[in-house]
Amino acid sequence: MSWYARAAKLVCFAAFMATLAFCTADVQSVVDPVGPQSGKIAGLWWFFFWLLGAIFLLVMLAALWTLTRPNRGFGQEPLEATHQISEETQNRTRRVVTGATIATVVILFVLIVASVGTGKGISELRNKEGGLTIEVMGIQWWWQITYQTSDSSLGVTTANEIHIPVGRPVQIRGLANDVIHSFWVPNLHGKADLIPSRVNTLWIQADKPGVYRGQCAEFCGLQHAHMIIYVVAETPDKFRVWYDRQLQPAAPPSDPVTQRGQQVFMNNACVYCHQIRGTDAAGQNGPDLTHFGSRLGIAANTVPNTPGNLGGWIADPQSTKPGNHMATIAVNSSDMQPLIDYLESLK
Repeated sequence: MSWYARAAKLVCFAAFMATLAFCTADVQSVVDPVGPQSGKIAGLWWFFFWLLGAIFLLVMLAALWTLTRPNRGFGQEPLEATHQISEETQNRTRRVVTGATIATVVILFVLIVASVGTGKGISELRNKEGGLTIEVMGIQWWWQITYQTSDSSLGVTTANEIHIPVGRPVQIRGLANDVIHSFWVPNLHGKADLIPSRVNTLWIQADKPGVYRGQCAEFCGLQHAHMIIYVVAETPDKFRVWYDRQLQPAAPPSDPVTQRGQQVFMNNACVYCHQIRGTDAAGQNGPDLTHFGSRLGIAANTVPNTPGNLGGWIADPQSTKPGNHMATIAVNSSDMQPLIDYLESLK
């Protein structure tokens, strides 16, 4: 098989794999922007991709072209030193090297200008009015979300998912409670490190409704890979309905089964780590469970929020997320289903 055929096959294979990656990508994708900042980042990515891809192809073609040039072979004597390269060849080589050097400098300058321009464009959102402020705290290995307002009684605390209204700028104030974490929702923005004793801010905005997956992007321990966050972008009306519901305390149990489940919760060590507003449970070490039943996932979205997954999580949290800080609670088999029903009723 000729070098040209092999090169063509490699290029086709690379193109196929790139296409497959884009077609099978989850919603967590830097090349699927849904906001102004992510759009600028995606534009910069594609600019780099096409420019550097073209340069790569030119270099490969030049390398393949050299293989077609005649050579003297290994067994022949070298040419005399004074006749190896003619003056015309030397001049041509000098011009080629000079041109390549100038082109390299120009390309690097263009890349720098594009990068700086994108960085400036990303920061423009902070100048818009009507923004929402959300504090995101990274904790091994989950996210505490606090909506901040001038009136503390209107603040909302939840966990592992952020609800935002479409078309409205949102300031994320990032903190870390223990080690360095990193907040990254690629459909909306680049990553921002969360450092203990320091506040880092970034602005996001979603231009269309959807659920966008985020991830801790800084290794923070054993369960770093299972520190997932969802951003739920909703229409302003739906966001207001959700927010008003979050302001309310937990709904009291409405039937004997959920009443029994609440008693099981209150009589176990759950109350030392978790808070359920409207009850005596006021723990601060774990996620707030006031509206747990309305959330998408369990254990920082390691598994979907279903009754079966919840039962497995309560019975043996280490089997779902080894190394996590959730205590194993000895719940009687007869009490497990009422406890699950109660927690799932907290909408």
